[in-house]
Amino acid sequence: MKVLLHICCAPCAIYPVKVLREKGMEVFGFFYNPNIHPFTEYRRRLEAVRDYANSINLRMIWRDRYDLELFLRGAVFREENRCRFCYHTRLKATAQIAKKGKFNAFTTTLLYSKFQNHELIVDIGKSLGKEYGVPFLYEDFRVGWKEGIEVSKRLNMYRQQYCGCIYSEKERFCRPIIKTDS
Repeated sequence: MKVLLHICCAPCAIYPVKVLREKGMEVFGFFYNPNIHPFTEYRRRLEAVRDYANSINLRMIWRDRYDLELFLRGAVFREENRCRFCYHTRLKATAQIAKKGKFNAFTTTLLYSKFQNHELIVDIGKSLGKEYGVPFLYEDFRVGWKEGIEVSKRLNMYRQQYCGCIYSEKERFCRPIIKTDS
């Protein structure tokens, strides 16, 4: 079975690649992440994926475009639904590449993160799978969360502290102030 794995970042790829390969699947990675901000962060993640893919002989498909404007046009004034837009954009590109490349299925490392909306990712993936005629392969990679972290630390891999978008970067630093009556 030939599977296209959308990769958001190198640390999140560790466990999914391992599991899919252990199941005897031929895994190809796909890097496309127009949500990442700033550009320096985008480049760091891209290079970390490149280094990791080379180290484990993972064949990759690169869409190395910094399409920040695409992400912003889809998210502005819809900030509450920005993740839906972001997941859809990346998974749609993955499904399109999977169809064109005659893959048996596609999936994403987003299913590894405990911080992503797992159910929404699955719903979008299944819907796009039907639309493009390539099944979305569901696997709950969150069970390998701790293992992926340990391996990424052992490999001294770049580990980002936010999902990548400008909104999550803001949330990382600007916590709402809770006022209490004194």
